[in-house]
Amino acid sequence: MTDVQSPATDVPGGFDAPSGTAGNFTLPSLSKVLGNVPAGAIELLRDVDLNVKIELGRTRMLIEDVLKLSEGSVVELDKLAGDPVDVFVNDQLVARGEVLVLNDNFCVRINEIITTIEE
Repeated sequence: MTDVQSPATDVPGGFDAPSGTAGNFTLPSLSKVLGNVPAGAIELLRDVDLNVKIELGRTRMLIEDVLKLSEGSVVELDKLAGDPVDVFVNDQLVARGEVLVLNDNFCVRINEIITTIEE
């Protein structure tokens, strides 16, 4: 396993990590996952398209309410601000993370990899 150290808590784009959150984290070893796969075999996956979705939250609305939506409308979701967002790959939940702003773009920092099937 590899240890990676964060050099600073300051991230470009105006996001400051809370004090005490920067530090060491461990990257998982891929040797268990890859097993006896030949070295060049992973290259076959480079051109595979995957559908990646980030879900901020969900809500239920009547069609009447959907038709009333316009620019500037606010839709209340089932998650609170600051709650982790769900990361789906091909409609399968694979991770959870937090939304950040980096160079005026939204991005997601992965905080948790889902290792078991959740239903």
